[in-house]
Amino acid sequence: MPELPEVEVVRTGLASLLLGRKVQSVTAFRADLRYPLPDFSPLFEQKIHAIRRRSKYLLFDFTGDTERGEFEAQTLVWHLGMTGQFHVLPKATSAGAHEHVRFDFDDGSSLRYRDARRFGYAGLMATNDWEKHAWFKRLGPEPLFDEFDVACLLAHCHGRKAPIKTLIMDAHVVVGVGNIYAAESLFLAGIHPARAAGRISKQRLQALVDAIKVTLAAAIQAGGSSISDFVQVDGKPGYFAHNFHVYGREGEDCTHCDAKIRRIIQAGRSSFYCPMCQH
Repeated sequence: MPELPEVEVVRTGLASLLLGRKVQSVTAFRADLRYPLPDFSPLFEQKIHAIRRRSKYLLFDFTGDTERGEFEAQTLVWHLGMTGQFHVLPKATSAGAHEHVRFDFDDGSSLRYRDARRFGYAGLMATNDWEKHAWFKRLGPEPLFDEFDVACLLAHCHGRKAPIKTLIMDAHVVVGVGNIYAAESLFLAGIHPARAAGRISKQRLQALVDAIKVTLAAAIQAGGSSISDFVQVDGKPGYFAHNFHVYGREGEDCTHCDAKIRRIIQAGRSSFYCPMCQH
């Protein structure tokens, strides 16, 4: 599943190509993905004003100003699910495999949404009200913003017996830290993924906050991690997987010592760690 860095890479790629483009037509080749698709007709003739990200959601803001008059500004919210991909192609390009929605623009370009497993989903909502939607109301802070700091993490860890890896992957605590980046961040901070959150000192939690920010920023810079289906808007893979210290490296040498990377199962998911560097 695309995590925060991958969604941010998609956002910047789309923004570089689509800002100011006016929607001429929208074609949905099916009625639903994970959930029923919204009615796209309010977007006709509207221009893309901004493309933002909240957690793992992409937010396409439209102007609300068309040749037919002024309308309430709309925001198209899209979650990529497990295998969702956006591609910007010439309008004349034939539909590709697993292509479910296309947006054609006034400059001859076309935004295509492809999703092999169809776990992605979309919603259309008023720009002024999107934060009130159930998808967003209980989300935690953005990890790369100043609002995510040691005081924030300490408040969630206090008295908790839950493993620290489980806690930092909880979107109510902090958004966007998925399995890959939780493992890599815990390695940089020197914290064992199974350690009880409430038994970690403030100093070590500060190291973890710093590690999360460094890891996510580095992943964005590298274009994300292409583990299975993720590609950038231009079709290129992400390269952060070349920098993994622990994720997916069971039995291999630690990059910092002579120990072998180990794997355990936590909440049904694989956790990778170094038994010497993390405690």
